[in-house]
Amino acid sequence: MSDTALATRTYEGVTIPTPGTFALDVAHTRVGFVARHLMVSKVRGAFGEFEGAITVADNPLESSVTATIRTASFDSGSADRDTHVRSGDFLDVEKYPELTLRSTRVTEVDGSSFTLLGDLTIKDVTREVALKVDFEGVAKSPWGQEVIAFSAVTEIDREDFGITWNLALETGGVVVGRKVKIEIEAEAIRQG
Repeated sequence: MSDTALATRTYEGVTIPTPGTFALDVAHTRVGFVARHLMVSKVRGAFGEFEGAITVADNPLESSVTATIRTASFDSGSADRDTHVRSGDFLDVEKYPELTLRSTRVTEVDGSSFTLLGDLTIKDVTREVALKVDFEGVAKSPWGQEVIAFSAVTEIDREDFGITWNLALETGGVVVGRKVKIEIEAEAIRQG
C-alpha cells in the first residue's frame, strides 16, 4: 500500500478493505443504547470505555468481530440513574466488569449491508444476537491511517441476561422497558 493508495478490493460491487485486522478507534466510535422509561419516553446513553477488533478475512463472509465493554463506563447523563444501573439491580459492575461480543458468522449480505450473528455476554449470560450492519466505507485519514466505518443495531430483551429489576406503574406498565436497542457507530484503524 502506497502512502496515497488504499488497500481495497471489490466484493459483490462494494469496495471493501483487503484482509487484515482493524482496531476500534475509541475517539470516533459510539456504543450506545436506547431503553423505554415509564412506557412512553426513551432514555439514551453510551458506554465510554471499550476495545474491539474487526478481522477482515480473505473470504469476507468469514470476517469476525470481538469487543469488550467496561460496564462501569455506562453513562446516560444522569448521575443517579447511572449509579442505579451500575448497581446489582442492573449491570452489577463490581461483579461483572465487562460485557463481550464475539461474532460467529456473517449472513444476509445485501450490497454494503449484512447481518452479523454473535454471542453477547452480559452478567455471565451468553445469548446469540443479530446485528444489522451497514458498512459505510473505507478511507485514508490525513495521518495516513486506513480506516473503515460501519453502523450496527440490534435489540435485546434485558431479562434474557438476568437484568430483571423493575417497578409497576399505577397507570399500568413498568418503569423500565424490557427491550434495549444497542446502536453502534464505529471507525476502526488498520493494524500493522
